[in-house]
Amino acid sequence: MYTVYVLRSLRNGGLYVGVTKRSAEERLQEHNAAKTEGNRNRLPYELVYTENYTSFELALRREVFLKTGKGRQVLKNVITNKK
Repeated sequence: MYTVYVLRSLRNGGLYVGVTKRSAEERLQEHNAAKTEGNRNRLPYELVYTENYTSFELALRREVFLKTGKGRQVLKNVITNKK
């Protein structure tokens, strides 16, 4: 099982989209522990959205889509309606 996850920076509200084979909660802890160097200036993060896939290829395709302009709009709508 692969998970596409979306984190929101509590510092600036920016979104981070990633894919993992582990749980999204584990990845959130790693991000907040500053184990991901490129995102340290945005700490802390909260987990706002996940999707599960059976193959890495499908999960990666979805991650790439969510990083596009249209994908960011889809995320904005999903996250806004989730509240």
